[in-house]
Amino acid sequence: MRPDPSPAPPRGQRPSARPSGRRRGDAGFVTAETAVALPTLVLLAALLVWAVLAAAAQLRCVDAARVGARAAARGEADAAGVARAAAPPGAAVLVDLASDTVRVTVDAPYGAPGRFAEVLAVRVGATAVAAREDTLKGAEGGGGPWPG
Repeated sequence: MRPDPSPAPPRGQRPSARPSGRRRGDAGFVTAETAVALPTLVLLAALLVWAVLAAAAQLRCVDAARVGARAAARGEADAAGVARAAAPPGAAVLVDLASDTVRVTVDAPYGAPGRFAEVLAVRVGATAVAAREDTLKGAEGGGGPWPG
């Protein structure tokens, strides 16, 4: 028969059911860590969603500048209106006509909702340049002889 390696408890004390290496104060430690980490993770997720939406607004500015430049290059009278319709809300559209090119610049504010609007406010914008089609002259109404 093997002897019991644990010493007998002193007289008048009951043996403990808990292992001796575990302390009683660690019972709520994981809950406290979660209570601190969870709001941080929610804030990080909200910032990531805001960043994706800001990138989408930037892409809308790029598309609006491209559409406006194509409309102005064709000689449409309301090229700024076409660009403004494709741009994010509150966008400013500038159409600059040169002798052989047209430049359309779209600039829009983008902010976060709620109390973070002032802190996370950014400006998104884009510029597109196109050759004017309404001023091209050639022998047969085109842009001249085709190279090659």
